[in-house]
Amino acid sequence: MPNDGQIMLATSLDRTDLRILAVLQREGRIANAELAERVQLSPSPCLRRVQRLEADGVIAGYGARLDAGRIGLGLQAFVRVQLSRHDRDAIARFAELVREWPEVVACWALTGDMDYLLQVFVEDLAHFSTFLMDRLLNAAGVDDVNSSFVLREVKPPGALPLGHLG
Repeated sequence: MPNDGQIMLATSLDRTDLRILAVLQREGRIANAELAERVQLSPSPCLRRVQRLEADGVIAGYGARLDAGRIGLGLQAFVRVQLSRHDRDAIARFAELVREWPEVVACWALTGDMDYLLQVFVEDLAHFSTFLMDRLLNAAGVDDVNSSFVLREVKPPGALPLGHLG
């Protein structure tokens, strides 16, 4: 679930919950019986814990990780955006636009010299140019944009560090 600036309270997690989460982060399609065996629970209590973690929003969803290049999205960029205005309406309008742009797969509001960081996937430089010129730079309230292209993925997004919890 997206966090729209709301303070999220941490759910109380015990060691078994953390073991379940660690396995599910690596193997989201694992069968409940196999998960239960790995975390040393019987299947019914294991399923109840997973359902509670889902209901509490700790498990935000499941999905497949795709290879962007193999599906024709050969260029990844991180784009830093500075807005000219920072009132509630300008921020809401920019957030609404970002959610509509399919090229933007993630967006974060930041502290520091830029207001937002966008993660963008496109086919190629021509597609990026069209996105930048026709959408992003024409968006009301955008004052400055700075782009960096990914040359190589050194460490892909992965599991959250659970080792120090619990």
